[in-house]
Amino acid sequence: MGGWIILAIIAALAVWVVMTYNSLVRLKNQVDAAWRQIDVQLKRRHDLIPNLVEAVKGYMQFERDTLTQVVEARNRAVSASDQGARMAAENQLSAGLGRLFALMENYPQLKADQNVMRLQEELTTTENQLAFSRQAYNDSVMQLNTRVETFPGNIIANNFGFRQADYFKAAAGDEAVPKVDLSMGVKQA
Repeated sequence: MGGWIILAIIAALAVWVVMTYNSLVRLKNQVDAAWRQIDVQLKRRHDLIPNLVEAVKGYMQFERDTLTQVVEARNRAVSASDQGARMAAENQLSAGLGRLFALMENYPQLKADQNVMRLQEELTTTENQLAFSRQAYNDSVMQLNTRVETFPGNIIANNFGFRQADYFKAAAGDEAVPKVDLSMGVKQA
C-alpha cells in the first residue's frame, strides 16, 4: 500500500513538472510572438519614414536638422544589434517623429499636400498599432515574469533556464507631464 502512495506522489510531481514547464514554454512563445508583432509594425514604420521625409523635404528647407535626426534614428533602429539597443533606438525614433509632426504644423502648404497627409495618416495609424502591440508585448512579459518569479514555478524556471523578459519601456522624457500654457500671450499681473 505504501508503494502505491509513493508512486502516486511521484506521478503527481511529474505531472506538475510537465504542466509547469509547458506553461512556461507557452508564455515564452507568447512573448516572442508579441515581439514579432512589434517587429511587423516597426518594419512598416521604417518603410513609411523615408517616403514621408522625401515628401516634406522640399517644404521644410529650414528644418533639415530634424529631418536628418529622424533619418539617422531610423537607420540606428534598423541596424540595432540586439533587442535592448533596438528598443532604445525606436524610442529615439518616436521622439524624432513627434518633433517632425509638431514642426509640420507650422507649414500650411504641407497640410494641403494630399501625399503628405496620406503618409502622415498611415504613419499615425502605424504608431497607434505599434502602441497596441507594445502593450500586448508588455502584458505577455508580465505574465512570463510573474510565472518565472513566483513559487513554485520559479523552481522549474530556474532549473530549465527560463529567464525574465525585458519590458518595452517609454522613451526618456515621455514620462514627464507636458506643460500647457493657455494664456494665449496675455500677461497676468
